[in-house]
Amino acid sequence: MQPHEVADQTRRDFLTSAASGLGAVGLMHALAGDGLLEAAHAHAAGAGAVSPLEPKAPHFAPKAKSCIFIFMEGAPSHIDLFDPKPKLNELHGQALPESMVKNVRFAFLKKDTARLMGSKRVFSKHGECGMELADLLPHLGGVADDLLLVRSMHTDQFNHHPGQLLMQCGRASFGLPCMGSWITYGLGSESKNLPGYVVLNAGRGSSGGATLWQSGFLPSVYSGVLFRNQGEPVLNLKNPSGISSALQRKGLDVLGQVNQARFDEVHDPEIASRIASYELAFRMQSSAPELIDLTRETQATLDAYGVDRKDPENTGGRGGGSGTYSAFARNCLLARRMVERGVRFVNIIHASWDHHSDLDRELPVNCGMADQPIAALIKDLKDRGLLDETLVVFASEFGRTPLGENRNGSEAVTGRDHHPFAFSIFMAGGGLKGGLTYGETDEIGWGVTKDPVHINDLQATLLHLFGLDHLKLAHRFQGRDFRLTDVGGKVVDAWIA
Repeated sequence: MQPHEVADQTRRDFLTSAASGLGAVGLMHALAGDGLLEAAHAHAAGAGAVSPLEPKAPHFAPKAKSCIFIFMEGAPSHIDLFDPKPKLNELHGQALPESMVKNVRFAFLKKDTARLMGSKRVFSKHGECGMELADLLPHLGGVADDLLLVRSMHTDQFNHHPGQLLMQCGRASFGLPCMGSWITYGLGSESKNLPGYVVLNAGRGSSGGATLWQSGFLPSVYSGVLFRNQGEPVLNLKNPSGISSALQRKGLDVLGQVNQARFDEVHDPEIASRIASYELAFRMQSSAPELIDLTRETQATLDAYGVDRKDPENTGGRGGGSGTYSAFARNCLLARRMVERGVRFVNIIHASWDHHSDLDRELPVNCGMADQPIAALIKDLKDRGLLDETLVVFASEFGRTPLGENRNGSEAVTGRDHHPFAFSIFMAGGGLKGGLTYGETDEIGWGVTKDPVHINDLQATLLHLFGLDHLKLAHRFQGRDFRLTDVGGKVVDAWIA
């Protein structure tokens, strides 16, 4: 081997080709660190073999075992739902000082003629904690004492896809692992028959698409698996007509031998992931249909989530097509069933809350869709003794402007533009304090004035709740160590119970 060939090699390539026992030892250590050593021997070891998703020890004692991350793509308006601003209503129709908007970039809003737009929503206090929420969220008001409401989130991105990547991947770049991938990479899954990381979609589809549940440079076994809430749960999971389970098992055994031989030759960890994925898919053929079968749930449970709700008329179409209310409710109920079965990370993605116009008609539609099922999910987890170890997160990529959107060609100003400087999220369970409102924004909801929280801080805290040090959960790729929180992030200790 020539010196330049050594320089061009990856670390793993060098270790596998090193002409000594040290190379083999290094390979075994690397595979073990990736959780793939056991998978490489799975076929030889038989049914008792350990998979790449086998539970792994955290860095320290965790508070959470699983996460249901409800991602509301498009950005709900914080000043219309979570952060009341009576002063904004007083200033309705007025312009902001030039100094505030001079160097600010907007997606569509024309700042020279933009005016402040007040909110028609009515806020009231809920629970013993007195948490203030808008009138569109009555069911969430009923679980206010279980919620941690964060009003001081901020981000670096003002457009959807970059903002979504930052929230899910820690940086606004393609090819990076998502939050669910990092957590399953670090901890594995407690489910033998379902993936460690599952994605449930509703609405019209997010602009980020599959980049929001990719594994990036991590082995593909840590990617999110897209489930459907009706019909065939995973596309192409069923055997073709005429293929029995026994015949499929024989085929998988032969395929496993071929993959194992290739792994022994080239030591590619992606082959180990492939072996584990085929075996998981075989087990899912019976477990996945049972998972989405809701006939064993009581009618009271179905009613609480609103599984049979009909969509309202005249929705405006932004929040999704026909059956959106039912689909979202089913997804919330399925998320509970998944964490009961050991799934580590469930990502419920709904699009869209991108209310550039028609805010007063379409925001109630989206809130009507989300409010009841999410509150039911929190209550259900609590009643079953699962909330303490299940982290529920409601978040988006950014907020909406206090200014009304006045894009060219539109005479009516009825919506709000993208706003990265301040927005709200809420969480429950998983070792967090309930009944807490954290952080503050200014009198019009433009910027954070107390306890700012960057998205990387949120990610560092979520990992901490799972017993993972965000500075230690790293993976070397292309010559550098990557982590979910990139080069930032700090744990928000005030949130932790």
